[in-house]
Order: sequence, then C-alpha cells, then structure tokens
Amino acid sequence: MIDHARDLASVREATERLLTAAAALDNASVAEPSRLPGWSRGHVLAHIARNADALVNVLAGRPMYASAETRDTDIDRDAPRALDVQRADVRDSAAGFQAEGERPADWSRTVELRNGVTDSAARVPFRRLVEVELHHVDLGIGYELEDLPEDFVRRETDFLADRFAGHKDVPPIALSDDAGRTWTTGGGAEGGPVQVSGPAADLMGWLAGRRDGAALKATGGTLPALPPL
Repeated sequence: MIDHARDLASVREATERLLTAAAALDNASVAEPSRLPGWSRGHVLAHIARNADALVNVLAGRPMYASAETRDTDIDRDAPRALDVQRADVRDSAAGFQAEGERPADWSRTVELRNGVTDSAARVPFRRLVEVELHHVDLGIGYELEDLPEDFVRRETDFLADRFAGHKDVPPIALSDDAGRTWTTGGGAEGGPVQVSGPAADLMGWLAGRRDGAALKATGGTLPALPPL
C-alpha cells in the first residue's frame, strides 16, 4: 500500500542529500556536462526545480506544464544560472512541493500528469522521489545507483517493469536481481522469453536508461534494447 506521507519524508531527505552534495560544486562545474546527453549540470538542477513546481500543479488540479515547449524553454532559461541561485531554487521549489503535499486532500483521487498520463495522487510523492534520486545520480558528482536506498531501488524496478509490460517493442522478459526478487515485463514484441539477471542497481539502471546492461546476464536470447521512457 502506498504511504504518501512516508514518501514525502523520503523526498525531503533525498533533496537534502542532493543539496548538500551540490554545495561542493562551483559555477564552472555547474556548467559542465551532466550524464544526460545534451544537458549540463545546470540543466539537471533547473529541471529538478521546475519538476517540483509542475507536481504542485498536478496536486492542485492544474496542467502539469503549460506545454512541452514551455517545459523545455524554462529548463534552458534556468540552466546557466550561478550555483547559489540553482541551489536556492531547488530548495524553494522543493519546499513548495512539500507544503502542497501536506495540505489536507483526498489522496485516492486521480490526477493527470504529462501527455494525458493519469495516476493516483498518492503516487505523486514517489514520482517526485524518483526525479530527485535519479537526477542526483545524473549530476555525476559521486552519488551512484549503488548508493540509492534499497527500498527505492525495489520500488522503482517494480514501477519500470510494470511500465514496460506489454510494450509493443519489448519481447517477454523475466527479470531477477541478486536478492532473489523477480519480475516479468515486456511481451508485446516477438521473441523471448529472455531471462535477465544481475545486481539490483544495474537491473534498475538498465530499465531506467542509466546503465547499458553490460553487468547483466541474458539467457534465452540477447539483452533486449529498451525504448526510451
């Protein structure tokens, strides 16, 4: 069962970890490339801040973004800012998200995200947690997938396996990690079933597009190429 209050607390803790780590940067390193193609670290920090604002909109019943173009333009606009401005924006926007999350509300209601995607309001704090944790890794400043909390890795693997289930471009896949947990996903494309196994962080990283799967073992076929999220 989803515990949105616990997830809100986890978001607060993850944000503090990110802000503490980012304090060791300087203006020059913020302008350097992140691990996301075409994005500097400034782009990543700007996206984290604007995503908090966007999820406030979601919880308040407003459109997540005015448009896809506005989302991208805002990130490009904010990316070149100085480190102290970036950190203040991440902190302030995170506080706004926490405040919205603490308002009395019906957490069982359905909310709308980007591109017409809907979800339970109770899942929004975990969606925010994913943004903070994975983009902390994307900054490339010493926080790795292996540093992510074990419960987070399990839950995000659950989410990603469900997201790829039945996907028209993904063959049937049986997943297993080194803790003995198993999932099934794919099934919309021909081939397989392929068994994919390996360390939990590498398995989640592959599903999330953060690892190439080199550390995973595939049997019954080659490691499938996953479509972008």
